[in-house]
Amino acid sequence: MKPDRKFLLAHPAHFIALGFGVGLLKKAPGTWGTLLAVPLFMLLHLWLPGYFLWAAIGLFFIIGVWASAVTGTALGIADYGGIVIDEIVAFMLVLAFTPPTFAWGVGAFLLFRFFDIVKPWPISLADKNIKGGFGVMFDDVLAALLTIGCVLGVNSLIP
Repeated sequence: MKPDRKFLLAHPAHFIALGFGVGLLKKAPGTWGTLLAVPLFMLLHLWLPGYFLWAAIGLFFIIGVWASAVTGTALGIADYGGIVIDEIVAFMLVLAFTPPTFAWGVGAFLLFRFFDIVKPWPISLADKNIKGGFGVMFDDVLAALLTIGCVLGVNSLIP
């Protein structure tokens, strides 16, 4: 089954998992989902102080687990490519650690997409062995953690 606008609006979980419709795009839905994380993070960063931002990202992760599970079950494909809530939440986490400049944002974006697409170890291990909504979300969190490690590592080398 290929989701369409009717499927998107049939259940709140579908709307969330498919990134408010971004996951319906035919070309590179994961990339578009990652880009959608930028304005969402910027709004949250403006509205929520300190720990509330972290709490919001954590809550979005939990909601993403639920939405991914419901949507994957309805589609018959647990990790359907149009499910992009995992990219959205994971890249919001990356942005929380990325210096707020265009160059850093582009670099973090490219690194995250690389790790998410190539799935080096331990991402590949998680992708193969952890199933359901949690698995959909968790492998992207691992890609985020690798990206964050690179961002922090490079940033620590800059005087």
